[in-house]
Parts: sequence; C-alpha cells; structure tokens
Amino acid sequence: MNKKLNNMMENKWWQEIAVVLFSFTVYTLKNDWMLFSSFISILMGIFFYCILYMHAQFNRFFILPVLFKSKRPLTYVFLTLVAVFLFSIVLYQITSLSMFRNCHLYQNSHQRSYIYQLASVLGTLVCILSPIIVFKFYRINKKQTDETLLFNQMQLNSLKGQLNPHFLFNTFNTLYGISLEFPERTPDLIMKVSQLMRYQLESNNKQCVSLEEELEFINSYIQLEKERVGYRCDITYDCKIDNENAYKVSPMLLIAFIENAFKHGTCAIEKCYVRIIITVENGLLHLHVVNSIPKKTDVVSTKIGLKNTIERLNLIYGKEYKLDIQEDKNTYIADLKIQLKKFV
Repeated sequence: MNKKLNNMMENKWWQEIAVVLFSFTVYTLKNDWMLFSSFISILMGIFFYCILYMHAQFNRFFILPVLFKSKRPLTYVFLTLVAVFLFSIVLYQITSLSMFRNCHLYQNSHQRSYIYQLASVLGTLVCILSPIIVFKFYRINKKQTDETLLFNQMQLNSLKGQLNPHFLFNTFNTLYGISLEFPERTPDLIMKVSQLMRYQLESNNKQCVSLEEELEFINSYIQLEKERVGYRCDITYDCKIDNENAYKVSPMLLIAFIENAFKHGTCAIEKCYVRIIITVENGLLHLHVVNSIPKKTDVVSTKIGLKNTIERLNLIYGKEYKLDIQEDKNTYIADLKIQLKKFV
C-alpha cells in the first residue's frame, strides 16, 4: 500500500491531477457552489475555472522559466503582474455578458467587480502554481537523491572490490608465515582461514551485518595472528558490548585497522605489542587499536586497505563517526568511534 502511494506521489500525472482537484475544490468553496441549483451555473463555473487554470499554466510554461532558467526575478514579477491584469480584464468582461444573468454564478455585486476578478486570478494562480512548484522540486530532489545513492553504492562496491583482495593477500601471507615455522599446524589453520573467507564472501553482498557476526570474524582473525606471532608479540584483545544483537554494522569495516596493527606492529623480532579494545555502549562503538613501531622495518605499506576503509566510513556514516590517528617513533594509535544503528 505504501509502495503504491509512493509511486503515485512520484508520478507526474498523478501530481497534476492532485493539483487540479485541490485548486478546483478551493475555487468551488470560494464561490459557494453548494448553493447552486442550476446545471448551467455549474457549467459556467467549470468554464471560469478553465480560464483560471489556463492562466496558471501560461505562467508555468512561459513566464516561470524566466525566473528559474534566466534567473531574472524582477522580469518574472513584472510579466506575472501583466498576465494577471490581462486575464482579470477578460474575466470581468465575460461576467458582464447577458448569458450570466440567468445563472446563479457571480450574482452578488462584489463578485461582478473587477477587484473580485483580479483577486480570483491571483488567488487561483497561487493555489495552482505553488503545489506544482513543490512537486517539481520534490521530483528533482528525489532524482538527485536516487542518483547520489546509486553513485555511493557504486563507490562502495568498488571499494569492497579493492578491499577484499587486500584482505585475502594479508591473510594468505599470515598463513604462509605460520606454515613455514609450524607446518604441523597448517591443516587446522587452513580450516580457520576458510571460515574467514566464507564470512568475507557471504558478507560481500550485504550492506549490513549484525555486530555479533562482525566481532566473531574479528576474534577469529586475531586468534589466527596469535598463532603466527603470539610467541614473540604481546597481543591484547578486550571486547565489551552492552547488546551485540541490537546493532548492525557495515561488514569488514573494522578489520583494516586491526590488520594494519599486526602488519606493522609485529614485523620485527624485537619486543612488540598489539592492543585492541572494542566497546559498545548505547550504540556508540569505540575501537581503540595501539601497536608498536619497530625501529627498522622492510614492510612496504601502500595503505590501500586503510584508505578504502576511510572512504567507506565517509560514504556510509558521514558525520556519524570520528577517526583519530596518532603516530610517533614508537607507537601507532587508531581511535575510531561510530554511532551504530539498531536492527529494525
């Protein structure tokens, strides 16, 4: 039902019908049509309304473009007043004809005056033109909104297409490193990696997943990294959520910050650490990631994953997130806050 109503609201012809019905109702109430007992009076009323409607359409198609396209407001006001003046004279002359003596329309003396006809032309112009302009801007805004959403979705799909191979590359590098040092663990680790890949593939076509699913994915990835570098790196992971099932989040949005911490914080034999803290309270997700920076490193960073994630944050959350990145000689800190939305 709501979909049909929305389609009617967006349809140009239904909008035109709504404008005609609205203005015609106002016109009939203004002239007390409920007192008319003559069929001729009703026909004459429709005839007068058609003249008023023609005047409004004349303004719409010939004068209004002067305002919107040529952007000359003073010229538009002048031409509108001239048209109102001319059409009101036409109406005044018609009401003076003998054919109106036998109908109940415009019988009062003030209704036959020129001032009354001038007010009718001007009032009907406002009643017809105002909703037409409102509907026009509604259609323009709806089109622009749809185009923006489509463009954003295309950008998101493109970013996901870049981010997922980046994640795959890092994950297989992790698996390769473990298999060299601990070949007996390889079968079990392959199973864990396959679970990560399954989540990645299944969530790829989803705009949102439950926070619980995303946190399980992050936890699995951290456990994989612990298998790889846990013996020489101090890894801390703390997660406190007030209600995991209540919130939704864009899939694989947080993993780039965690990947980045392991990639750069564990690339040296020297003492290193990675600390990850995730909290959610009243819908506010707070991700705090800290990692050590080795003195010498051969890791070349393209920062593709981090760059794409920031662009996704801008597209999805706009002003509803805050990212603070700090870096010195020994420490790299990523602090992210996102206002999550609840599942409907």
